[in-house]
Amino acid sequence: MSIASYLSEDIGTSVEFETFRDTFRDKLHKVFSMRGDFDEVSTQRGLPPFMMREIQSVTPLSVFIPEEYGGRGGHVHECQSILATASYESLALSLTIGINGALFLQPLTKYGNEAIKGAIFERFIEEKNLGGLMITEPDYGTDALNMQTSYTKEDDTYHVQGTKHWAGLTGWADFFLVAARRQGANGDLGRDIDFFVADMNQPEQMIEVEELYENLGLYMIPYGRNHVDIQVPETHRLQPESTGIKMMLDILHRSRIEFPGMGMGFLQRILDEALEHCRERFVGGKPLIEYDQVRRRIADIQAAYTACSAMCLHTSEHAGTENNLAGEALSANAVKTVVTDLMQDAAQSLLQLTGGTGYRLNHVAGRSVVDSRPFQIFEGSNDVLYQQISESVLKSMRSLKEKNLYAFLSDHDMTHRAADYFEDTLDFEVDLSLPQRKLVELGRILGRVISMELTIELGDRGFRSDLISNCLQVFQKDVDSRVNAYRNHQLTDVVEDYVEGSAWLEYVNA
Repeated sequence: MSIASYLSEDIGTSVEFETFRDTFRDKLHKVFSMRGDFDEVSTQRGLPPFMMREIQSVTPLSVFIPEEYGGRGGHVHECQSILATASYESLALSLTIGINGALFLQPLTKYGNEAIKGAIFERFIEEKNLGGLMITEPDYGTDALNMQTSYTKEDDTYHVQGTKHWAGLTGWADFFLVAARRQGANGDLGRDIDFFVADMNQPEQMIEVEELYENLGLYMIPYGRNHVDIQVPETHRLQPESTGIKMMLDILHRSRIEFPGMGMGFLQRILDEALEHCRERFVGGKPLIEYDQVRRRIADIQAAYTACSAMCLHTSEHAGTENNLAGEALSANAVKTVVTDLMQDAAQSLLQLTGGTGYRLNHVAGRSVVDSRPFQIFEGSNDVLYQQISESVLKSMRSLKEKNLYAFLSDHDMTHRAADYFEDTLDFEVDLSLPQRKLVELGRILGRVISMELTIELGDRGFRSDLISNCLQVFQKDVDSRVNAYRNHQLTDVVEDYVEGSAWLEYVNA
């Protein structure tokens, strides 16, 4: 079962789209399994040009482009399905498509000046161009609102200057959205954020790559440090509906809530690989899949597959560009954090199941571990986002003068049915001034309760009941164990001057 199998009935995916998706799937299979030696490709930087030409020949990015500009319409369920199809073969390829779609094409669709959209979309469709986003700076990662990249207005041109790094597709993309703050006459930078479209084919808009990074995983995607000193026309500035910060939040929340598309195919591949390996690998005269601990691991992977399916459904119905997601931090952060945790946990389990065979960078297990790990970091570190989830819930509880967590969750539209699984477990008063580590722990709990709510909704739509039941059981046990840890009030601390008196060799009885 795949995302398209239930979307086709419940959201109206056309037969024509299924043909488009299947053509894309066949092309990927040809590229990665027949024309390209993927074991070799997966350990090399970049992607051979012939492989990208083959992939782009079916124009997968057209799903992110409106129909009036020659695209397929920007329907989110199609975008999710294409991301899932790509991530089954390559998580890095799916992320490449996701960067283009969620961090360039969708923002351009919603906020771009009409004077430039047509020509840019045409280049994506006809010339197979690529686009990315530059926000992060060497000294300002999570603290993006204090970025130092600045711009000034000179007649009808914006002059943008600064340094950006860790922008996916560094030196590869044809377009970048560059975030900057207005510089006043006195040199001070404004509080708001603006975005500018930079066209790498125009000399005055060209962004210089100062260094390409040796990133730990996702070898297909170039990352690096970029020197920005560009002149862009007035029409290249995105047009926010209200403030630039709210525009940035809308862009980032939409991107985060679309992570399940990338997770979907990846988790299905992990599940398929685990089942195949454990059926064929014999230990002690019987296949691995007959061992109880092995079955527990595979059941957890299957629960992740089911939960991600539920998230894809939710995203498909809520993440359209017609919706402003600036105020949807709770759902976006919960989806992003939980699905990326599930991806990493599933990859670690597959590596454990495959043993030494999987502990190679060119094996799907080893590659999956290093490729999925950064998903827990970029576009908001999970620790930070879990804290924000808790802060959002606690703020709502304060406004309602409600201290009991179960009472609050049982009346919240994103948790009201899932809360019934925790009538006793979550029936306690929350300290509304928690230390940071407890906020993170509580955020992990809340994210999983929200994921259960989405899973219940997926079950209501007709998704396999045995998969739904198993998923809810796995998540319930996970939440129960996390609540026990959360309610342990002992807080360990760092001993900074730890060296004196801590050399074990001094205490050996010789």
